[in-house]
Amino acid sequence: MDKVFIEGLEIEALIGIYDWERRIRQTLVFDLEMGFDNRVPAASDDIAHTLNYKAVSKRLIAYVQASEFGLVETLAERCAQIVIDEFKVDWLRLKLSKPGAVRGARAVGVIIERSRQA
Repeated sequence: MDKVFIEGLEIEALIGIYDWERRIRQTLVFDLEMGFDNRVPAASDDIAHTLNYKAVSKRLIAYVQASEFGLVETLAERCAQIVIDEFKVDWLRLKLSKPGAVRGARAVGVIIERSRQA
């Protein structure tokens, strides 16, 4: 399976369960691997046939900036569903990192893998 990836996509969001987190925007970092057959765009050399990673990034930025979830788990699931449904991705691995959330750790977060339901 071919993969298209987005690495280190930083998005400001209102996220967290503590009162102080509900008053500030925090930087989240997204890494995505998306299963996509690249043979068609490779043969045509036409961006219309690709999984347009700029469009995916812009959609996630808009969604995440407007969201107000308590848990990164919830946000990761919603983002994965958007990518699968709106961009016709068959498989997705999404890593959502919350830098600075735990003292002594560079980041914490979740990694999920999801597939399109047949």
